[in-house]
Amino acid sequence: MYLLKNTLLFCLNFCKRLIMTDYRIAPSILSADFARLGEEVRQVAAAGADWIHFDVMDNHYVPNLTFGPMVCAALRPHIQLPIDVHLMVEPVDDMIKAFAQAGADIITFHPEASRHIDRSLGLIKELGCQAGLVLNPATPVYVLENVLDKVDMVLLMSVNPGFGGQKFIPQTLTKIRQVRSLTDLYENETGRRICIEVDGGIKADNIAEVAAAGADTFVAGSAIFGKPDYAVEIQAMRQALARAGQ
Repeated sequence: MYLLKNTLLFCLNFCKRLIMTDYRIAPSILSADFARLGEEVRQVAAAGADWIHFDVMDNHYVPNLTFGPMVCAALRPHIQLPIDVHLMVEPVDDMIKAFAQAGADIITFHPEASRHIDRSLGLIKELGCQAGLVLNPATPVYVLENVLDKVDMVLLMSVNPGFGGQKFIPQTLTKIRQVRSLTDLYENETGRRICIEVDGGIKADNIAEVAAAGADTFVAGSAIFGKPDYAVEIQAMRQALARAGQ
């Protein structure tokens, strides 16, 4: 009976998602023109972005180096949208504090980079930000099971982290479905919804398929910042998402 009840609730939630999902597009400034970053974020916000995504790399956890909390603090006055910070750093706790103080609204990190996942998630919440975990392509879904009460978002990497411009890994679709199934069951029990964000190789011609698998938030770098008209690209993504919900 319990299994039947949860199966029915899952089906109802799935149908409700198709009709009511609030999709978010989060352009990643990793692909922006760093020489005019303030202007870039203002333009992409005016073009219809929902969030601004920061890919923070430390040349330690990943083989690249990007920007730190000072850049976030400098851009905060230019951004009226939520700032979504993805920490690809190890260790994470000091950077969590620094980015929260710099104006981040959402902070996610990789479980492999924290000695105490629950404590790091709790720290993000204590600092007034939404918290999330990031799963690499090879990170198993079960790491989420005991911390869902502290997670507002799960970020699934659809490429191996460290560099922009990579191609979408098709197996990610299966993983999105697994995470959505897990978070839907959690929502049935608690009433609290967890966002699923996908980062890597997202563009207008695959975003609908990613949404159909269960994602609701989409990071796009070169697919937006690499194009001459940001509004055209964002609108193309929204049109594809609208078709996915039909």
